[in-house]
Amino acid sequence: MKLYEKAPAPSARRVSLFLAEKGIDIPRVDVDIRGGENTTGDYKAKSINGRIPMLELDDGTTISESMAICRYIDAAFPSDHNLFGTTPVEIAQIEMWNRIAELQGLFVSFQAFRNISGIYSDRERCVEAWGEESKQRIIEFLPILEDRLSESAYLAGDGFSVADITAYVMCQFIKNMDIHIDHDYPALTAWVEKINQRDAFKD
Repeated sequence: MKLYEKAPAPSARRVSLFLAEKGIDIPRVDVDIRGGENTTGDYKAKSINGRIPMLELDDGTTISESMAICRYIDAAFPSDHNLFGTTPVEIAQIEMWNRIAELQGLFVSFQAFRNISGIYSDRERCVEAWGEESKQRIIEFLPILEDRLSESAYLAGDGFSVADITAYVMCQFIKNMDIHIDHDYPALTAWVEKINQRDAFKD
């Protein structure tokens, strides 16, 4: 089993942090996404979407999409450290907040960065105005996180979960658009600092 990734990329970071939290280490293959290695025929023959990360199993089966990979890892390496919840309510709350953090935060930040920077303009249409709109949507999303974390220890409840990984990766990535978590967001700031102290995040 090996993981194809580009370590600094947000989607790859989600999987890396998930693996670190679970205490699992697997071989990694660095993919040059800036150079377009993920657009080659060889890579796309394995990856359904031509993106990273991608997990390749020993039998040749491949899994794309970061949350699908995390789901596989969670099922393949069961432990008491369950990041997807155990009770029906926990599972639903974690799924809900993870989706909110994805769809209103992390994915929007991808759109902002790619369209404003034009980093992949050689292979996709970049619309700067859409990037600026996406950036504004991120700014408007931060108070939602602030309100939630002012009443909850973690995003989906009392325990750390995969939803916190998603939101944390977003909070780190938006610095690339000059959006910063500052004194205007005391609960969010305290939460980020708390996450930073976890062993998996220190590395």
